[in-house]
Amino acid sequence: MKHLSIILLLIAFMVGRVNAQRFNTPDQLNQLRPLQDSLVKIGRQMFNNENDLERKNANYSFIRTLVKALKVPNSYAFNFDSLKTISILRSPDNKFRLLSWFIMNEDGSYRFFGTIQVNTGGKLLLHPLEDYSPLLKNPEDSVMNNHKWFGAQYYKIITVGTVNPYYVLLGWKGNTVKSTKKVIDVLSFKKGEPVFGMPVFQGNKKTRSRVVFEYNRQASMLLRYVPDQDLIVFDHLAPPDDKLKDQRDTYGPDLTYDGYKLSNGKWMYKDNLDMRNIPAPDDVDIIDPKKQALKDRSLVPLKRN
Repeated sequence: MKHLSIILLLIAFMVGRVNAQRFNTPDQLNQLRPLQDSLVKIGRQMFNNENDLERKNANYSFIRTLVKALKVPNSYAFNFDSLKTISILRSPDNKFRLLSWFIMNEDGSYRFFGTIQVNTGGKLLLHPLEDYSPLLKNPEDSVMNNHKWFGAQYYKIITVGTVNPYYVLLGWKGNTVKSTKKVIDVLSFKKGEPVFGMPVFQGNKKTRSRVVFEYNRQASMLLRYVPDQDLIVFDHLAPPDDKLKDQRDTYGPDLTYDGYKLSNGKWMYKDNLDMRNIPAPDDVDIIDPKKQALKDRSLVPLKRN
């Protein structure tokens, strides 16, 4: 009974700490809400301004303002609900949240930005993410840290395991004027430091540390998680003609589906899935960020000479 009482007290203490993080004080809200309003305005400029330099300057201003907001005590409890121009995801176990976004370059390519905010219950702990994509020759084989990040804007976090969990990330990556990419990545922590990539995707001719899809920019690709089946399902991509098999920017869905099924901590490749056995999602996992940018464009004041 004595041991049971101690365990119950520890649980109550832990629950109390979690509950204490759910709410911001009035003083904290008075600091965070104006900063959120500023981020919303800057974010619209960051995505929609037609001038490449001004988009990038807006991004630098956005980063400074975001860091200022995250430095407010207990900022982890603030959801930034009005901020729609970036992705903000909490891990299912609430150990961290992942913020990610992109900037479109003048040539139609993308650069990605982000940070991991750890739920410390007190002092701010951030792991900034530095996009290293252009320098990665073999991204599906690479295991990297947050300073060499295969940038993406994430829309789903899946926890695998409990004692030493890792997290599967589904993300939109953009690419060029001709093609778009999506990615299945892995995030884990080693001695408190983030690690991206893990050789857990098996089958389909090799073992991968992450899975990268590339397809024609005009096409749409399904990539989502089915929790009831521990299954990541996606469109099978194919070229319109076998002669174009080396040109990934011609690929598109061929109306068949493949996936990765979780088994003993690994993800096993499955082809030709019967989608009649896959339940429809309750909501849409992601809206193409470009569409959101177009939707907001009318809210950006035009500069006149």
